[in-house]
Amino acid sequence: MKKLLLLGGTADARHITKALLEMSCVPTRSLQIVYSVAGLVRTPKLPCEVLIGGFSQFGGLATYIRDQKIDAILDVTHPFAATMSSTTVSVAKDLGIPCWRFHRPEWQKQPADKWRLFDDWQTLIPTLAAKQSVLLTAGQLTQDAMDQLVTQANEGQRLILRTAAPPRVELPDSVEWIKGIGPFRLESERALFQHYGVDALVTKNSGGVSTEAKLHAARELGVEVFMLQRPELPDADQQFSDIAEGVAVIRDWMKNA
Repeated sequence: MKKLLLLGGTADARHITKALLEMSCVPTRSLQIVYSVAGLVRTPKLPCEVLIGGFSQFGGLATYIRDQKIDAILDVTHPFAATMSSTTVSVAKDLGIPCWRFHRPEWQKQPADKWRLFDDWQTLIPTLAAKQSVLLTAGQLTQDAMDQLVTQANEGQRLILRTAAPPRVELPDSVEWIKGIGPFRLESERALFQHYGVDALVTKNSGGVSTEAKLHAARELGVEVFMLQRPELPDADQQFSDIAEGVAVIRDWMKNA
């Protein structure tokens, strides 16, 4: 029996977990999966052990892996979970176990898109000064980023923050928070843009179909998109963006172990 720690929290993670569990039904390919999730938005219902709340409760990731005799790690966290992904590669290397990463493909700019690309908030935020209604759909912001957004906002500028979980920062009265959990439909995204008169969409290039309707709405309505690029991450032993490929990698590992 091999024991795989799967770092989840995305729809992709749930899908690949189910695919791996179906594969492991074959007795000669037995696989035990521990699915780890922060649990800030929802707890997945999966036919395997689900670990909620991270690894600090166990003394850190390395301690957990040693104590639980984990044989390999599959990172299927959000493409912008840079700290977790970087830590995972480092810990796996130190402990001498395989570390794989699954990231869905990035969104690709289409001919009618009005995208501006940025590497960080510091360079992005000042470019919003001339906008009147800014929709922020880039996940949880730091307090510094929120303060900078509010400070540089022009008089009368509207800031709308949409996140799946309540904001972890203090929001001034001038910022409106909307709770939103994907998948989102084009019709509802279009209506949201029109209701608020959105002329700037801020997002991360997370990829995937669950939240891409906002890009279609922006394209239709001629709204400028301020796109944060994915962070650079240390190389995992292997990275893939197709679930079938990921299952094949782990199947081969089990055969050869």
